Amino acid sequence: MHSIYQYQEFISDYLQSQYETKEPRNLYEPIHYILDLGGKRMRPVLTLMSAEVFDADFKLALPAALAVEVFHNFSLVHDDIMDDAPLRRGNETVHEKWNVNTAILSGDAMLILAYQYFEQYNTEVFRDLAKLFSKTALEVCEGQQYDVDFETRDDVTIPEYLKMIEYKTAVLVAAAMKMGAIVAETSKENADLIYDFGLNLGLAFQLQDDYLDAFGNPETFGKQVGGDIIENKKTYLYLKAIEFSNDNQKEQLLHLFSIQPDDNSDKIESVKSIFNESGASDATKKAIQDYTLKAFDTLQNIGIDNEKKDILRSFGENLMGRKV
Repeated sequence: MHSIYQYQEFISDYLQSQYETKEPRNLYEPIHYILDLGGKRMRPVLTLMSAEVFDADFKLALPAALAVEVFHNFSLVHDDIMDDAPLRRGNETVHEKWNVNTAILSGDAMLILAYQYFEQYNTEVFRDLAKLFSKTALEVCEGQQYDVDFETRDDVTIPEYLKMIEYKTAVLVAAAMKMGAIVAETSKENADLIYDFGLNLGLAFQLQDDYLDAFGNPETFGKQVGGDIIENKKTYLYLKAIEFSNDNQKEQLLHLFSIQPDDNSDKIESVKSIFNESGASDATKKAIQDYTLKAFDTLQNIGIDNEKKDILRSFGENLMGRKV
């Protein structure tokens, strides 16, 4: 097994080896641009790690890992257009650097390129990878639509929210791990279990992202703290606060989430106070812990040695201990 940093290096090197100068440049240069912005590359790292957990050479999993990374970045390009976002990882978004039409077309090409990486596998592995990928890609689109729909709804429930983050975030984490298992040609039971491990870890990861958005350290979080509050997003924290608040707190919270003041500092602090006083903060931290422990419970049934189970558990613990 290798370290996270080594996996990131393997992915970066493989990505660079795939680049070639192709025409039309305005289609391919935006693709290279967004992929070169990097990020933590957690999903492709998980594909390589999963392949090695099931005793395959990580190199066999590189095409599948890159398919996951290209797809993830395709979704970011289109999400940024929908959100009219100016920045991605501290740099101009593709539609800002070029234009919206170029970003749409380059994103479309990325989705097709992602599928092409599966062509490097034998028929059976290709079939299983493509089937999982198609299912996951559609779920990510469904999750994004749920997220958009929730912006104009005042009756979003906790189960609906959990389904949204499962589809928008967790299924790709789960699929990334299962792809490593498929490449390693382990048993179906092992592949399904590693998917469940990734799914629960992905849910915990997104809930933690919600929590850090409100309560993270501005110097380490990497994004604007309170961004979800400014945008009136109905996160798990918000929904739990609505559930637990007394009448006065609920009335204040509903009012705060209906306004867009020029200076948001008072709004952010008021909302965070309600999150804390209502018990929503503690409930969110408990949900993060519950999903993490559920992921760890799944490890017990995977047919790998304890040393590898410990590596996966350690990865989960490090992920949940993050401040960014």
